[in-house]
Amino acid sequence: MARRANGEGSIFPRKDGRFQAAYYVLTPDGHRKRKYVYGRTRDECHAKLVDMQAKTAQGIPLAVKTWTLERYLGYWLRDVVGRNRRASTLAGYETVIRVHLVPALGSKRLDRLTPRDVRTLLNAKKRSGLSVRMVQYVHAVLRNALQNAVREELLVRNVAKLVQVESPDYNVGSGLSPAQARKLLATVRPTRWHAVYVLALTLGLRRGELLGLRWSDIDLSKQCLTVRHNLVRASGKLLDQAPKTRKSRRTLPLPQPVITALREQRTRQAEDRLRAGSSWVDNGLVFATAVGTPIEPRNLTRHFYSVRDRAGLGSTRFHDLRHTCVTLLLDLGTPPHIVQAIAGHSHIDVTMTIYAHAALDEQAAALRKLGDALGQDG
Repeated sequence: MARRANGEGSIFPRKDGRFQAAYYVLTPDGHRKRKYVYGRTRDECHAKLVDMQAKTAQGIPLAVKTWTLERYLGYWLRDVVGRNRRASTLAGYETVIRVHLVPALGSKRLDRLTPRDVRTLLNAKKRSGLSVRMVQYVHAVLRNALQNAVREELLVRNVAKLVQVESPDYNVGSGLSPAQARKLLATVRPTRWHAVYVLALTLGLRRGELLGLRWSDIDLSKQCLTVRHNLVRASGKLLDQAPKTRKSRRTLPLPQPVITALREQRTRQAEDRLRAGSSWVDNGLVFATAVGTPIEPRNLTRHFYSVRDRAGLGSTRFHDLRHTCVTLLLDLGTPPHIVQAIAGHSHIDVTMTIYAHAALDEQAAALRKLGDALGQDG
């Protein structure tokens, strides 16, 4: 009988034809625990054994609790992030887990998940037509979940971190020129939505920030407004949330056009209240339905599309009104850090990315002039 290779340890043939080796590992609590590896051949079993012995010799603790990925993700969503994330964020995580992660990898043992498993999943999602941004989001949810497993010593390493994904282009939209912005405001002037568009273009408020705005957030005597609310629909419900980041919670001075629009809005809302009578629901919202209830975010978007089409503004999105505000402020020579504070951007890079994209037309015009000049010289 051939002698076992040096370091091979206890390797035995099994009745099913595979080979089994026993070894001891260091658990997270500092104890030694007997574990096993298996291989279709003696060499495969030996290779696995040597790998585990090397990790133990380096003092790397190995996970001893068996979880499936589905079970772990349920725990992570419920007991870890469920305690400190906004409802809309949790709804996004839940959808990714239910639709993308569990069907593909849910039955996989957490400690046997490999970078190849993750890469195969992401490639399959991309082939199925999922957008680059959504593939990145699926990867991010899995990476964050597994990182918590590493922190809790259920895993030794985060295999999702070992897989690179394509970064999506940040679609900032083109925004509106001053003439287009004036045309939009003129088109919407006769409607009950006029003040919404004035604030979107002048202050750069997000859709949810506009619809969550309350009269208690506005001090017309001091001519300022504080962004404290964000109205979103998540998990089938309209939710009043705090702004997403610290810099999103901001106080803004009000220029005269905004003050005028808000006073007109207050008068219009008082008329709505009289017409509604006992049906009026007082939510304190600046922008509400004819009976005082919150406006569905998608209804504002639908209204914008109709106004946009009447004004002939192409494929402009509502969010591009915010980008218009940023671009026009920078065009006027406003320092970037001031524009960042007005828009509530977390990082100034976002502010400048919007501006760089919007300035492409100006760059093209400048290069055409240069080309003409060089052509004349030739």
